[in-house]
Amino acid sequence: MSAKKLKKERLKKHLFTKNRLVILNDDTFEEIFSLRLTLMNVFVVAGVGAILIIFVTTFIIAFTPLREYIPGYPSTELKRNATELALKSDSLEFAIKKNEAYLQSIQKVLNGNLEYAKVNKDSILAIAVDTFPELELTPSEKEMELRREVEQEEQKSPAKTSQKGKK
Repeated sequence: MSAKKLKKERLKKHLFTKNRLVILNDDTFEEIFSLRLTLMNVFVVAGVGAILIIFVTTFIIAFTPLREYIPGYPSTELKRNATELALKSDSLEFAIKKNEAYLQSIQKVLNGNLEYAKVNKDSILAIAVDTFPELELTPSEKEMELRREVEQEEQKSPAKTSQKGKK
């Protein structure tokens, strides 16, 4: 036990013994710089310096374009190209869906499942693009009343509507 205590005391004494760092001019032996240090101070300053260098290097690499040179980090040009390709693939997928809907309607016409008069490319493409959920579109009582009134007015005055068409 005393041997361990003795080692600790020697280490403590060695770490905290004050030493002098002196820089001299070799020709004149003039003292240029002098500093009193302990071994513990040297270790602390070296550790803080190493941590500071690591932090600054990490910051420079992470927040500057230097990160593109590290394997695994994508370049900005690669990101831009990937975004453009994703947009192009979406638009191509949309065009393919439209063409498939058009071809299916033509197949129905050729097979005789649909009349030719009902096939219109624009309407087919609109149906393929605009797929709305099933909505219940029953007219309200007020709307039905308004329709009846409009029908009655049209029946009473057919001459006015024919004159408007002639102008």
